Amino acid sequence: MAPLTTEQVIAGLDEVWTSILEATDGLKESAWNLPTDCPGWDVSDQVAHVIGVELLLLGEPTPEVEIGERDYLKNDFGASLEPWIEVRRSLTGKAVRGELAEVAQRRLAALRALDEPAFDAVGWSPIGQVPMRRFMEVRIMDCWVHEQDIRIALGRPGGRFSVGEATALASADAALGGIICRGARAPEGTSVALEITGPQGGRRRLEVVGGRAAWHEGPDATVTLTMSQETYVRRFAGRISADEARIAEGTELVGDRQIGLAVLEAFGVMI
Repeated sequence: MAPLTTEQVIAGLDEVWTSILEATDGLKESAWNLPTDCPGWDVSDQVAHVIGVELLLLGEPTPEVEIGERDYLKNDFGASLEPWIEVRRSLTGKAVRGELAEVAQRRLAALRALDEPAFDAVGWSPIGQVPMRRFMEVRIMDCWVHEQDIRIALGRPGGRFSVGEATALASADAALGGIICRGARAPEGTSVALEITGPQGGRRRLEVVGGRAAWHEGPDATVTLTMSQETYVRRFAGRISADEARIAEGTELVGDRQIGLAVLEAFGVMI
């Protein structure tokens, strides 16, 4: 996917936040407590997480609250975001949703006030030092993944085949080299093709040359994995297991089964 323009970045964030608000409109309070595929979080926690990250980017300090050890917190970065959720667990879902609506407008206004050099400036992000424009693409992807967590838990499908899903697919694509080499430890000369079905799908083929997996077109592959774009991004985000991805509707493995299964196992890389 080509880098998004400033206007597309802002529109993409607006789209995904609006979609989260639509997905949670009119919920009974009990629905806010439904568990989601993100371990440890219910529907309300998902929305609180989005709020917390955007408040952090607006410059607000992280709430001072004791978190302690929790099985679902796998790293320091994840733990650092948990206080934003914890302080909202005593609120009603309606109150949390109302705060998201307000914070989203503040963030959009702040982004619209920036000039082009600000979007091109390199700085910290969860994926390393990158231009802020790239960081905001990651935010679109992350918010879309959480939106889908919410929609799946509520049984309210939507938000598909959007800018958010396109950024999620692009993020999964960008991780393929590391997944194949460092994760699956595919040997030299191995080629892996992924046939992703769906409106935003297509073929991806990588080949291990000189210890690195690089994109390389070719008619054949050591192993070909076919899966729906939903399975592709859900596995990348760690929302489904390798076994669940393997047996999902539309998934097919042709060729070297050991390498194909190793790729599926290594694919859940998102924080």
